[in-house]
Amino acid sequence: MKTKYQLLFIAMITLLFSCKQSEKDGEEDQVPNAKTPVSLCTVNVESISESFELRGTSLFQKKVAVKANATGYVNNITMSIGDEVSLEQLLFTIKTKEASAIDNQKAVTDTSLNFSGLIKIKAQKSGIITTLDHQKGDYVQDGDQLGIISERNSLVFILEVPYELHEYLKVNGDCEIVLADNKTIKGKISKELSSVDPVAQTQSYVVKPLSEINIPENLIAKIRIIKHTNDKAMVLPKSALLADETQTKFWVMKLINDSIAVKVAVKKGIETTDKVEIEEPVFNINDRIIFTGNYGLADTAKISIQKN
Repeated sequence: MKTKYQLLFIAMITLLFSCKQSEKDGEEDQVPNAKTPVSLCTVNVESISESFELRGTSLFQKKVAVKANATGYVNNITMSIGDEVSLEQLLFTIKTKEASAIDNQKAVTDTSLNFSGLIKIKAQKSGIITTLDHQKGDYVQDGDQLGIISERNSLVFILEVPYELHEYLKVNGDCEIVLADNKTIKGKISKELSSVDPVAQTQSYVVKPLSEINIPENLIAKIRIIKHTNDKAMVLPKSALLADETQTKFWVMKLINDSIAVKVAVKKGIETTDKVEIEEPVFNINDRIIFTGNYGLADTAKISIQKN
């Protein structure tokens, strides 16, 4: 009798353990398949350009020296540095040495001679006063430089280009001038200088702004040169492109239906700060590409589409 009860107890323990194991296996089978939330984009056909930037320094090409035409003292100055002057505008008045000597001796002159001893010096060109070499009361001799007038429309940027990049610069080619305040203006390469710096091995180019701007001389700006352009490129957002650690293999994640994305190897072309050209393969404009949530996805991944 005792053996009978022992066998019954062992049978009950075995049955209970089997039920617990079945429940555990059932719970494991009920774990849902995880899906990665993603956002989508499509391929655009548009123009894209690759460019590089070099430094350029502003310079007035045309300058006119204002010179004294008599020996004497600067009696009056009608302008200051930075002022705009026009042709024939009075700039300086010089009192001759003889007239100053007479005044110092307090002698009475013959008024019938109508001689005041004042020589007027006027602007020979319109422009900006960029240099003043003398102040009121200075003694100057005939031919001394009093100041410089720079012609505003002669403002250019001198661009120093490493010789290995000279093939990308063409005379009359377009470029962009980016000033220190991030203002961008259009420019044109107007001239190629025929000498190379022997130390830096750079060649100088003259860049002419296409709009009149009021900037000082010796201002350093960035000159953006177009390297390559494709007017009908297949373009994706840069975040849609994935790469390996060596940046030699590239791919995108393309949807084959509403829940599965596959890995597609691509050949990239021109790349900008936010866009990239896809040279191969040729995508359809209706193809859906993942551009957020794509990092780390397997070759065939289950996804969940999120509304943008």
